Amino acid sequence: MAKKSAQRSERRNQVRRMLNRAAKSKVRTSIKKFEEALKANDKSAAEVAMKESFKLLDSAVNKNVMHRNTVDRKKSRMAHAFNKLA
Repeated sequence: MAKKSAQRSERRNQVRRMLNRAAKSKVRTSIKKFEEALKANDKSAAEVAMKESFKLLDSAVNKNVMHRNTVDRKKSRMAHAFNKLA
């Protein structure tokens, strides 16, 4: 039988893990929407999707779900792809 503090830690870790997974999933979904808009050459939809992705990426950094450099790299690549569309 595990100690009570270990059980409590495991419950907290489980909640955090689920919240982190949900945040990352939202980010990946928004990036996929952006990429689909790029493939369709739909500049207005790509811009909306890019702004939404940037918002989700920044919130993931603030929640310590993703690393700042990773998010900056993703945002840079998205902005570069969007600018090539124009």
